[in-house]
Amino acid sequence: MSEERFRGELIAVLDFGSQYNQLIMRRVRGSRVYCELFPYNVPVSSLKKLKLKGIILSGGPASVFEKNAPLPSPEIFKMGVPVLGICYGMQVMVHLMGGEVAPAKKREYGASELLVDKAGELFYQLPPKLIVWMSHGDKVVKLPSGFEGIAHTKNSLFAAIQDRKRKFYGVQFHPEVSHTPEGEEIIQNFIFQVCACSGNWTMSSFIEHSINKIRKEVDRGRVICALSGGVDSSVTAMLIHRAIGKRIICIFVNNGLLREAEAEKVLSTFKDHFHLNVRYVDAEERFLKRLKGVKDPEKKRKIIGETFIQVFTEEAKKLGKIDFLAQGTLYPDVIESRSTRGGPSITIKSHHNVGGLPSSMKLKLLEPLKELFKDEVRMVGRELGLPERIVNRQPFPGPGLAVRILGEVNRRRLNILRQADSIVEEEMEKYEGISRIWQSFPVLIPVKSVGVMGDSRTYEWTVVLRAVTSRDGMTADWVRLPYDLLDRISRHIINEVKGVNRVVYDISSKPPATIEWE
Repeated sequence: MSEERFRGELIAVLDFGSQYNQLIMRRVRGSRVYCELFPYNVPVSSLKKLKLKGIILSGGPASVFEKNAPLPSPEIFKMGVPVLGICYGMQVMVHLMGGEVAPAKKREYGASELLVDKAGELFYQLPPKLIVWMSHGDKVVKLPSGFEGIAHTKNSLFAAIQDRKRKFYGVQFHPEVSHTPEGEEIIQNFIFQVCACSGNWTMSSFIEHSINKIRKEVDRGRVICALSGGVDSSVTAMLIHRAIGKRIICIFVNNGLLREAEAEKVLSTFKDHFHLNVRYVDAEERFLKRLKGVKDPEKKRKIIGETFIQVFTEEAKKLGKIDFLAQGTLYPDVIESRSTRGGPSITIKSHHNVGGLPSSMKLKLLEPLKELFKDEVRMVGRELGLPERIVNRQPFPGPGLAVRILGEVNRRRLNILRQADSIVEEEMEKYEGISRIWQSFPVLIPVKSVGVMGDSRTYEWTVVLRAVTSRDGMTADWVRLPYDLLDRISRHIINEVKGVNRVVYDISSKPPATIEWE
């Protein structure tokens, strides 16, 4: 849990292991109400310290009958706070409050028709028939005292329940997923009609809160930040700069594995335009020398990571006394670092940003974005005045172009890939569907093939084009790009990039393939 939260309305989501936890939170935050994810066994004493407007019990894969079923303290139902149970969360509420849950004779998975028997607050201004997404093997067969059924399906008599007096509600389906078309409205009815939230969670309010928090935490100290030009590090640097000015020193390391003119763009934007305190380190020779002859992808990643840490540490030592290390940790990083069943401890993943710096530096972590999701970070970036080319930048791997060159990395191959990358970016920006694409980029593979250019035989390299859609990068599907766009990209690369005579398109999804080739 954050030591100091956004000072506004708060909905607590208790985590029972649902794969949809982040979707619940996105629905709530998308309605301009702040929410956080807590372990299912969070002490009630901790929740009482917060100004909670409501509690949502998430779904989960367990059954309340299991020996070690995850169950919260029954005391949460005595806090006087509205509660919404979703799927397993509803079964937990019924189980702990004296009702009865039993294995269903016929399990419900997929779309079902929900018939609303009593609209009330939960189904306020919604039609009497809804399509909802079911995913459960148990069902409620007896309600606790004070509850009543307000909706049913063909297989579930109690598909939605309520105790209006105590403001307890439950739904057997998943309103957070897109397969429940009116699900967003159901969640909004809970947070506005039941919890009486006003919706004061905005990025401008977050910025104001964060600036005050940073100033209080840093006091008169100094901060260093590894600036890459990506959206996370850029927003982190801009936000802290807004709070403490020149006392944040950004270190930009040019590892020689960047895109075309990337270093110049970063320096121009942050040093010249926004007047941040940026120290530029040209370490291209050092990185390429250590990568010479290395073909194994894991060895390449390790060398790049270790070299970056060495360069960053050396530069930091030149700055005198530094108190804080700023990192662009996001809320999904915090969530994923918790134990599966919501253990109380939170450990930030060591691979995030520069999380391998020597302990001898003795720096405190400053993570101003750790309460935000990616799209919220982009919104903060816009509020801070960052250009769209940074705010909407596609994810770019930490090791840079090195993982998009199969085999050895050298200057010639980097130059070929940079040119191809620049062309792909130029052509994709003209594509009307670019906003739906998670990543689009070329890969240089160490395969030569015979070709014909003019009247001459060629024997040159192959470039692979990769374009995928994804929600979070965990899974991805290849994009069905128009043939004419593929044709333009292919001809553009082959005509202008010396050393390439063949372009192919990767039509693999993740899984089984990964998004990046290495």
